Amino acid sequence: MSSASTAILTLVLVFGAFLTAQCHGDSAPLVVGFYRGKCRSIDVEAVVSGVIKEWYKKDPTITAALLRMQFHDCFVNGCDASILLDGSNSEKTAVPNLSVRGYEIIDTAKAVVEAICPGVVSCADIIVMATRDAVAMSGGGGGGGKYIVETGRRDGSVSLAKNVDLPSPSISVSNSIKAFANKGLNPTDMVYLLGGHTVGITHCSLIRDRIYNFQNTGKSDPNMDSALLTTLTARCPQNSSTSIDNSVNLDQNPLSSMTVDNSYYRQIVKRRGVLQIDQDLALDPLSNNTVAAIANGFDFSTRFGQAMIKLGGVQVLTGKQGEIRRSCRATNKQTRED
Repeated sequence: MSSASTAILTLVLVFGAFLTAQCHGDSAPLVVGFYRGKCRSIDVEAVVSGVIKEWYKKDPTITAALLRMQFHDCFVNGCDASILLDGSNSEKTAVPNLSVRGYEIIDTAKAVVEAICPGVVSCADIIVMATRDAVAMSGGGGGGGKYIVETGRRDGSVSLAKNVDLPSPSISVSNSIKAFANKGLNPTDMVYLLGGHTVGITHCSLIRDRIYNFQNTGKSDPNMDSALLTTLTARCPQNSSTSIDNSVNLDQNPLSSMTVDNSYYRQIVKRRGVLQIDQDLALDPLSNNTVAAIANGFDFSTRFGQAMIKLGGVQVLTGKQGEIRRSCRATNKQTRED
């Protein structure tokens, strides 16, 4: 090889290394078992699972709460636990997040982990692990087991209410597809992730328009099953006090409203979707075939787990990015200043 060729090859290699560094920076890929060996012989995921198991025994509704928390976290700055940060103008204060709950569950898991392995496990990973465990305890996760989560996330330091722009319950299917695509999630991922509604609830204030004044017609949504309409009018009276805002199960099968399964899809195929987006999923040509396949399929838990894994990889901080918070409610700088 001539000296000129050698020089060119060297430049190419150097430039390639520069591009690689620019692309990856201080980041690293998420991996399965990231904490293995980092806390001596302690199984971090088993420790978190133990905390969630005790909470679940007392309150099985934590599955819906944690699913919602992970979704609301990952859809803003990515899965960086920014939703956990306290502050007068933090994400917690945004209207869509005022009803998010489960923060004390993450606090407890973090405290237990910190006591045995300080400064190693991120709050962002705890959210993802805790959600996975709760889903498994509610019958999801594939054959009664758990979907395998990747770990290695680090915690973010930015949490602003103005950054919270979550899909609304009345969003159209096409706009929902666009919102999910902006996070690197495809239409099938979207349909499966909305299946988290199988254990969720809403409130009368968010569905009263479908019951009494759909699209300002003064009538109910014509796509709503008549039996469901009767149920909802009883649960959500038209002229009830604004201080009374009853909850409504999103899976209207009373035998499975606490179980992570495909019952939600079977309900919406029967026009028994409670939220507008839920019902539209079963009707819109962009999603109805996927909904029908899930409703008639037997692999929902596995596919739902796969979609949750993809959600957990949205805009993550890894490597030397972000930090490992000592408290999930404050950045390390804030903790030091206190």
